[in-house]
Parts: sequence; C-alpha cells; structure tokens
Amino acid sequence: MRLPPVLLLLVAGFGYAALAADYKPEFKMSVVVNEDTAWGRAANRFADAVRFRTQGRIKIKNYFEGRLFAGEQTTEFKLMQQGTADFAIGSTGNWSPQVNELNLFFLPFLFSNYAALDAVETGEPGKRLFKLVEQNGVVPIAWGENGFREVTNSTRAIRRPDDLQGLKIRVPPIPILVEIFEALGAKPVTMNWDQAQAAFQQLIVDGQENPVALIIPYKLWEAHKHVTLWHYAIDPLILAVSAKTWATLSPEDQSILQKVGEEIMAEQKKEAREGLTDAALVDSLEKIYQMEVTRLSPADIEAFREKTKFVYDKWSRDIGVEIVRSAEKLAEKQKTN
Repeated sequence: MRLPPVLLLLVAGFGYAALAADYKPEFKMSVVVNEDTAWGRAANRFADAVRFRTQGRIKIKNYFEGRLFAGEQTTEFKLMQQGTADFAIGSTGNWSPQVNELNLFFLPFLFSNYAALDAVETGEPGKRLFKLVEQNGVVPIAWGENGFREVTNSTRAIRRPDDLQGLKIRVPPIPILVEIFEALGAKPVTMNWDQAQAAFQQLIVDGQENPVALIIPYKLWEAHKHVTLWHYAIDPLILAVSAKTWATLSPEDQSILQKVGEEIMAEQKKEAREGLTDAALVDSLEKIYQMEVTRLSPADIEAFREKTKFVYDKWSRDIGVEIVRSAEKLAEKQKTN
C-alpha cells in the first residue's frame, strides 16, 4: 500500500530524528594553526555552515593550535584513521608520514606558481592522491591552501646556498625537509610548531621555513629580521573526514558535507592566495615590522635547485616516478601559459 504524501514526510522526519539522535553530540575538528589565519577562519566557517545546513545534526568543535593531537603534528592523520578526530583541515606535509606520496608537494622547486599547483590538484596526480588518502582511512573533501614555504631567520639575509651554511633551521619532523636543508648546508632542527615558537624567542634555533602568512599572526618578526622569498616548496591543505565518522552519516548529510566543504575551501584558497601574493603583505613586513625581505631571481633559485637535485631525485623514486613525472609535465606546461 502506498503511503499518502503527508505520511511519507512524517516517516522521513522520524528517520532523520532517529539518525540525528545516533550522531555524536560533538564532532571534533583538528587544526594545526590558530584562528587568525585563512586556514583557521575556514575551519570556523565550515563548522558554522555545516551546523546550519544539517539543521544542527552535525555540530563541529574546532581544536586549534594542535590541541587535539597534543602538539605532535605528524600524528594528526593517525587520529583521523582512528576516528579520534572526526574532521581536519590538514597540511599535506603533516600527513606525508602516513601517505608518502603527499611528499610530492615538498619536492624542492617543483612548483613555480599557483597555476602549476592547480593543474596538479585537479589533474590525474591530484585525483590519485585523493584515492590514496581514502585508501588509508580518511575521506578527502576538498583542497585548500597554505602557500609557498619561505625561510626566515635572525642571523643574515639568504641569497645563495652558502648563506644557509651552519644555520639552525627549525623544520617540522618531515624527513624530506630535513634532507633539503642538510643538502644546503644548514643544521635542520625538527620540532613541533608549539615548541618552535619558544625556541625562536630563546634563540635556540636561528630560523624556520613556512608560508609568509604565518609571520604576522605568530609574531615571527619579533625574533627574525630576515625573510627570503624562494618558493622552495608548497603546502596544500586538505579538508577531510575520518572514514569511520563518514560511515556513520546519512547519504544526505554526506552530500551536504561535500558541497559545503568544496564551497568553504574554494573561498579559503582564494583568501589565502590573495594574502600571500598581495604586495601589501610584503610591504608591511618591511615598513611596519622592519624585516629585510630578500627576493630571489630565477638565476638565484637555480643555484638552490642544483644543490638539492639529489634530494629531488631520491624522493622522486620514493614517491613514485609515474606520479612525479605526471606532475612535472603539468607544472612545466603552466610555465608557458
């Protein structure tokens, strides 16, 4: 017997009510950085939009500054696999210990502009990376942006590889980054971001590498007077959900998360890039925060590229030659477009 339309609506309503009752009262979102970044603001917008669009069925609490993983930033992906973290907007670098192929973005000087990165993300390499992430127990929703990684320090301007000789540079505990700075003659010091900020103030380390967008919110200008814009690596973000959490959600709510996530991260990527490429940001670093900004020419960068070539070749084999060559072709094409 076919139910009248009114009864069908009532049945559907009861189904949603029962489902919402089975959901966690709070879903946890992990975020490495603070709220005063394009990354952090996107996390808040996502939580608000999801709660609104699901009529309160999914309530997300954001754990900023790595509070959910107690400062061990490269364990964030494991928390997602376990379902301890339901959501994350995570750095591909921080997730690379569990998904080795994500080291693609840290191959030194592979990407020269954002168009090259977009081509890789939307092309076959990006699709393959999303499949690999999902195969490892985390469902990727959308790409985001943290930006090109630059280097700051308290000692001297860095214009050539020799300028890095002997400098203690903080890097996250990611092996490829350690090897890059060793190849350039620096002394990389691995520590998590919360520890690093105290180390800068106490002059335990001389410098660090990160997108310039983190300089102002984390007041790096207080300890570091030199910043070199060299675009040696890039750090895409991924908004993702634990596969264990994803499996508990209705198809309707999965669809809402996918749509909202794509919308929010497209906005995040635009906002992040505008901030990173805006001349006003670099201008403020120089005029307001009294930093010395060093801009490298293509010829300058070639010297750094040559010094790190053996690291590039080694990690290309480790990541997978096929995916690296595919990314290289897409990136090279964007140089001439």
